[in-house]
Amino acid sequence: MVTSSHEASHRIFQDRPELLSPVFRVLGLRLPPTAAVEVLTPSPRVDSVLRISPSEGPGFLLAIEAQGRRDPERASSWTYHLAHLRAKYDIPALLLVVCQDRATARWAAGPFVTGVDGWTALRTHPLVLGPDNVPVITDPEEVRRSLALAVFSAMAHARDPDCSSTLEGLAQALATAEPDSVAYCSELLEIGLGDTPARKTWRHLMRTVGTFFPGRGTLVEETYLKGKAEGEAEGRAEGLAEAVLRVLRARGIDVPEAVAGRVTAVTDPDELGRLLDRSVAVASAGELFDAA
Repeated sequence: MVTSSHEASHRIFQDRPELLSPVFRVLGLRLPPTAAVEVLTPSPRVDSVLRISPSEGPGFLLAIEAQGRRDPERASSWTYHLAHLRAKYDIPALLLVVCQDRATARWAAGPFVTGVDGWTALRTHPLVLGPDNVPVITDPEEVRRSLALAVFSAMAHARDPDCSSTLEGLAQALATAEPDSVAYCSELLEIGLGDTPARKTWRHLMRTVGTFFPGRGTLVEETYLKGKAEGEAEGRAEGLAEAVLRVLRARGIDVPEAVAGRVTAVTDPDELGRLLDRSVAVASAGELFDAA
C-alpha cells in the first residue's frame, strides 16, 4: 500500500513493470521486450529490488531508491547493498535512484568512490531519473499510449511551476481509461505529488466531474449526481457513504460490518467528504477514523 510520496516513487515500478521499457530508453539502455520482472524482498536499506530475466541472455537485478535530498550516509550504503545483492543472487546488479528535484538528482549520479589514499577499491555509478531527463508528457493521446510513464513523469516534475499542463493531460486521458487504471493512477499520483501545489491542482481536477468524467460512472460522479437528483441532505449523505465503502472495496480492502455501519451512520456531508478523501489512501478500513 502506498503511504507517501517516497513510497510512490519506487512502488510504481513494482505495480507497473511496463514502465521499465520507456525508462530504460530515457537512460540510454535497452530492456529486452520479453523480459520477465519479479519483485524481490528488499533489504531494509533498499526501497525496491526487481529481478529482470530476459527470455535470452543473462538476467540482472535492479535496486530502486527514491531519494528526496542529498545524504552521504545513504550514498555509502548503496555500494554495500549493490555488492550484497550481487553476492546473494550471483547476477549483476544496477541501482536506479529516483529524484524530484534537480540538485538531488545531480548529486545522486555520483560516482561514489570507496578507497584509501587515491586507491579506488569500488566506484558506484547510479542510474538517475529526475526532472532533467524524464520527459514532460502533456498530450492526452501520448498519455493514453503510456499511462504509467505519464504518471511517473508528473511525479518527477511535481515541483515544476508548469506541472499543471501535465496534470490536465493526464486527467483528460483518464476520462477514457479503464476503471482500475483510473483508481490506481489517481490515488498514486495524488500521493506521489507530495506536499506540492501540484497535489492541490490534481485534487481539483479529480473533483471536476463535468469537465473530465462526464458519463464515465466514476464514484465521484455517481455521488454528485445522486445527491443532486435527490436534492436532500439525507440523499447526499447516503450517496457519499456508499462512495466511501465502494472505494475501499474497489481497492481490495476488507470492510468489516462495524466499520460499514459507522460510515453509514454519519450524516454530515462535510465529514463524509473527508472520509471519501481518506478512503483512497488508507491501508485498512479502520484507519478511516484514525485522524478525526
